[in-house]
Amino acid sequence: MTIRRIMGTSGGFLPTDRWTAMVPGKTVLKMLELTGKDRPRICFVHTASGDDAAYLTRSYYAMSNQNCDVSHLQLFTQPNAPVREHLLKSDVIWVGGGSVANLLAVWRLHGVDQVMQEAYESGVILGGVSAGSICWHQGGPTDSFGPKLEVVDNALGFLPYGNAVHFDSEAQRRPLAHELIASEKFERIYATDDRVGILYENEEAVEVVLDRDPVDQASPAAYLIEKAGGQVQETKLTYGLIKN
Repeated sequence: MTIRRIMGTSGGFLPTDRWTAMVPGKTVLKMLELTGKDRPRICFVHTASGDDAAYLTRSYYAMSNQNCDVSHLQLFTQPNAPVREHLLKSDVIWVGGGSVANLLAVWRLHGVDQVMQEAYESGVILGGVSAGSICWHQGGPTDSFGPKLEVVDNALGFLPYGNAVHFDSEAQRRPLAHELIASEKFERIYATDDRVGILYENEEAVEVVLDRDPVDQASPAAYLIEKAGGQVQETKLTYGLIKN
């Protein structure tokens, strides 16, 4: 049976002591490992940043010491490859950060949303950071429309939850996530601190993965926000397997 997997993160890549250079964190490395292949194929999709060339270059460089084949799908100013063929031949698809609202609009215009659904159901491991995490969920807080956070609620919905990213580094994120649960905009929200990812298997959150080795229980974490007894409840999910 095919296992459907998504890694939703507020991280993925780590800075180095070289200017602008990145290396993959454990969330990305976990995705490559889960393919079970000696040389997996990873495809970068940076629609949310308008296919920013510098971002793409840094992404390729980050994978240069990994035993994998790297490609990308760009949509600006026109697709660089046949969309369906290119995505479905990948083992891992990593979606970069930026504007999730713009990403969703452009993907739907080009039919990428439908191809991503097909890829997901066929076992391609999906993942991404920030906008590239929110997109797989029902939606969540976003700065797509300006400095004041608003809500996007028309994401792809492969995962039947809201998603809140950068939970520990942007002050507006936590209060808005709690407000969205209180108002029943979303039934559940999964949130991640910076450098943290949640691995979902068959639409269930199964593991919290940190990009760096944990120091102690004060390390960055993930969170489940939901209503319990009529009150908003936030549960901290520390690194490792999630107990359901």
